[in-house]
Amino acid sequence: MTKKVLKGIVTSAKNNKTIVVEVTRKFKHPFYEKVIKRTKKYHAHDETNKFKEGETVSIIESKPFSKKKTWQVVK
Repeated sequence: MTKKVLKGIVTSAKNNKTIVVEVTRKFKHPFYEKVIKRTKKYHAHDETNKFKEGETVSIIESKPFSKKKTWQVVK
């Protein structure tokens, strides 16, 4: 099974080895067929604290690092 890869913008980098990434997706409503935009925030593991707020990053599914952190930064 392949792991999901998402792209998003870093909204918070205040925690040690953790960043919060906001991922936006667009989809068409099943009945009304209007394009809808939804955002979701993911906690991702950043081992070296390299990424800052406002940067665009890719995250990949991984083993759980903690209760909320199940994603890891790729680049």
